[in-house]
Amino acid sequence: MSQSTIAIPVFPGTNCEADVAHAVTLFGGIAKVLYHDETNLEGIDGVIIPGGFAHGDYLRTGAIARFSPIMPAIEKLSQKGVPILGVCNGFQILCEAKMLPGALQKNVGMKFICQETGLEVVSSSPITSRLSQGTRLTIPINHFEGNYTCDDSTYENLVKNNQIVLRYTDNPNGSRDSIAGICNERRNVVGLMPHPERASEEILGNSDGAEMLRSFMDAVVSSRMALPA
Repeated sequence: MSQSTIAIPVFPGTNCEADVAHAVTLFGGIAKVLYHDETNLEGIDGVIIPGGFAHGDYLRTGAIARFSPIMPAIEKLSQKGVPILGVCNGFQILCEAKMLPGALQKNVGMKFICQETGLEVVSSSPITSRLSQGTRLTIPINHFEGNYTCDDSTYENLVKNNQIVLRYTDNPNGSRDSIAGICNERRNVVGLMPHPERASEEILGNSDGAEMLRSFMDAVVSSRMALPA
């Protein structure tokens, strides 16, 4: 089977696309960086929306990016079961686009956080399939609006459907129930605030994110095999 092609959408203010592209290549994929006005995603096997500050985050984080031309095309892929991953700002964009429930708000203490943080794997998903429930990881975070919030009904559904993918072991930002990452009910769309691409190889001093990214590439391959030719 040929290599999987991963689209990496770039919005004005995105700044992590090179890190994500390197990680995709490192784990056997083909990285295709696309500007946010692209509407043709033919031949794309998966999508990773990287971190940054889409459109400067001048309204709500991700609120303007949600209306970019590429987003309906990404949503169509998600409806086919194609794996979609949003990292940090990408997670915020997926929530604004209603591809994931809930929202991200300003960190408790109103401070930007840039540090390594502990995570615990809660459930299997396109980024945790290689990891057992309860596995502890150390992954960098880099955000001002990473405090996950949702109403009680949404939270109850997340718990009932096992959609909480990752929790912080020492909640750094005030997120409800220490939530660091979630998935949709179909389990092909995932968002998380930590940056696994920044902990993907030993040369970076931390490779705890490697199995998360390998899991995503596994999900992409499985999706390709399941979709009609």
